[in-house]
Amino acid sequence: MESKPNSVTVDIKQKVELFLSYWKWIILSIIVAVLLGYTYLRYTTYEYKANATIKIRDEKQATKLPGIEDIGTDGLFSQGTDKIKDEIKVIQSRTIAENIIKTLDLNIRCFAEGKIKEKELYTNPPIKVSFFESDSVINTLSKNLYLKIKSSTEFIMFKDDGKSLLDRDDREGKVYAFGDKIDTNYGGFVLVPNVGSNAPNIGSNYKIKIRPVTSLVNEYQTKVKISTEKGSSVIKLELKETVAQKAVDYLDQLIVEYNKDVLSDKEEVIKVTSDFINNRLKKVSIELEEVDYTAEQLQKKNNLTALSSQDNINLQSGQQLQTQISTTSNNIQLASFLQDELNSEDRTSDMLPADIGIGDSNTSQVIKTHNELVAQRDRILRNSTEKNPVVIQLNNQIATVKQNLQSSLISIKETSQLTLNNLNRENARIRGQLYQAPTKARQFRDIKRQQDIKESLYLYLLQKREESAISLGMYSPNAKIIDNAYSSYRPVAPNKTITYLASFIVGLLLPIGFIYLIDLLDTKIYGRDDLVKILNIPYLGDIPKSSKKTRLINKVDYSPKAEAFRIVRSNIDFMLKDVKGRSKKLFVTSTKAQEGKSHTSTNLASSISFSEKAVLLIEMDIRVPKILDYLGIKEKPEKGLSDYIADKSIKPQDVVVKHPENTFLDIIPSGTIPPNPSELLMSDRVEELFNYFENKYDYIVADTSAVGLVSDTLLISKFADMFVYVVSADGVDKRQLTHVAQTLYDEKRLPNMTMLLNSVRTGKKGYGYGYGYGNNPNNKKKWYNFFS
Repeated sequence: MESKPNSVTVDIKQKVELFLSYWKWIILSIIVAVLLGYTYLRYTTYEYKANATIKIRDEKQATKLPGIEDIGTDGLFSQGTDKIKDEIKVIQSRTIAENIIKTLDLNIRCFAEGKIKEKELYTNPPIKVSFFESDSVINTLSKNLYLKIKSSTEFIMFKDDGKSLLDRDDREGKVYAFGDKIDTNYGGFVLVPNVGSNAPNIGSNYKIKIRPVTSLVNEYQTKVKISTEKGSSVIKLELKETVAQKAVDYLDQLIVEYNKDVLSDKEEVIKVTSDFINNRLKKVSIELEEVDYTAEQLQKKNNLTALSSQDNINLQSGQQLQTQISTTSNNIQLASFLQDELNSEDRTSDMLPADIGIGDSNTSQVIKTHNELVAQRDRILRNSTEKNPVVIQLNNQIATVKQNLQSSLISIKETSQLTLNNLNRENARIRGQLYQAPTKARQFRDIKRQQDIKESLYLYLLQKREESAISLGMYSPNAKIIDNAYSSYRPVAPNKTITYLASFIVGLLLPIGFIYLIDLLDTKIYGRDDLVKILNIPYLGDIPKSSKKTRLINKVDYSPKAEAFRIVRSNIDFMLKDVKGRSKKLFVTSTKAQEGKSHTSTNLASSISFSEKAVLLIEMDIRVPKILDYLGIKEKPEKGLSDYIADKSIKPQDVVVKHPENTFLDIIPSGTIPPNPSELLMSDRVEELFNYFENKYDYIVADTSAVGLVSDTLLISKFADMFVYVVSADGVDKRQLTHVAQTLYDEKRLPNMTMLLNSVRTGKKGYGYGYGYGNNPNNKKKWYNFFS
């Protein structure tokens, strides 16, 4: 039950050890990544953030609180949500953005050129450009001016050919003096230097970048972030810029331009009302002058002075009646004036005069609704066309309101006319009582009455004109500033901590990912665990990789390699403990060449012989013999295994070669390389050879051919007590090994087959094992170890 978790733990541990084996490369990658991050932070252009907060005033505060169900769904101030959304659209409009850019001259920027990066000089730039052409031309211009300051009075200007200033020669440019008019195909301009600490430095390079206003409008519309909470009239503005002060100035100017836009709509209504009143004042003034002149001529002609006291009684009784007649006549004339205004086709604006004094409150409300719809339509038309569905809908609403207003005015006139007729009849009755008064006095009273009516209307219009002027001065900005634009003047992007952390993580994960990917795609064998996972074959041991100079082990040898062969020797003795009374025959093979098969055979035979066991080492790989080379026997014998098999006159003892330094080790070399090795090994002489030496040696070690390449080994496998299948670490593919070795084991083609892993590197992919115990007496002690 615990094998699976333990296996997972071992896999994780092996992966960690694999990564740790490349710790130098990982640390190097981290250092390089952090240095790249530092370089990026050193030369990148930082961004700064500015914020501002405003509150939108609502002139039409709700007179009734929302219900409980409204509060639960939309919030207490949800009634103004649509208005806030509309105002946000106004703030984001192209018109306001364009006005800001033109006011702050954001389309003309000055940069100081450096060796690697350029720096924008926004506050008090060292050079200012003044154009002779109109703004309409300059605002569509896209141009770069490259300058080099020659002296305090002269500069060199280069052509805009895409080259950096650092790549230019002074001879390529043209020398100008500050203040000189420079003529170009887009008009003339003058460069004016700043003074004092902001003056341009001699020898410095500057670039003046001019961009079209329309492109900047699109850019700033995207940059400005506007947010608000549902049901709240508070709006938060945010802008990120490469210069902190520029972001602050833009947001401040944004609030100013927004308030200007709102006030201009209100001022338009007041202007229309004032124009209407002024026009009516002119007409009433003329009529009043005519009545005054008639009264003056009547008095002169008839020598009239004050009216007699007898008429005062009738006049006092008719005073109230005259006032009512005057008021009713005013209403009729004002209604007629407003009808003329509605029907007039020469008006410059669709706005109607508001609050002109018509007694009907419903008419005043209709006029106010009409003006609000006109203002809303005109605001949308600044950034849209007449075909906009919203504009069409608003035009329909305005037409409906006009029809309602016409009907209302007709009704007012008819009602007022009926009232006036009644008042006139009553007035005629009172005048009938004055028949006894002189005719001249009666004529004078008629003129006096007309004079009073005109004068009353004139004074009323003057009053309304003053009220309109006062209202204009009383309008306040629509946006109340809660927080002016401010910035911490600390960069918000890129973030140094995040950049260094990201660099560290990338520097760490990049080599780890690469190592993991290589390991994932790697199909080689590197250690025991790799071998055990894919093969279900007994494992004999592993041999560590050693230097080519120490290919053979010695009798007194404390090296890991020698100790590994001792362990393998002990494992073989244990596995062949039942073989008694004859020699133990060990055959050594591999999947392919260059896996250390001959190296293993030679050292295994040597290790066994060092235990004073008689060993016969047979070089049965007659295709590519290497045993004598490993043993350092330079004199090649004339006869060998192939010669013995082919020539029946040769006896087994004739092909045995004694080791010159090891009395317990004899060798049978391969002999002459035959043209038909497989057929040769099928000879009965091979069996006779093993039978002859079976009782003369304790061990017979045969170095056979690679079983994955040729069939030679399979032909003689029946003579073996054990097969040592050598696998080279980092030398054979897992798929090939599974296909060859596991198949041979499952089919029992090789008797008592065991696996030996050769050339294991210590620390390679986290594998490798230590061998040896005790101190090597042949090693010389270092001088600093004598004191320990």
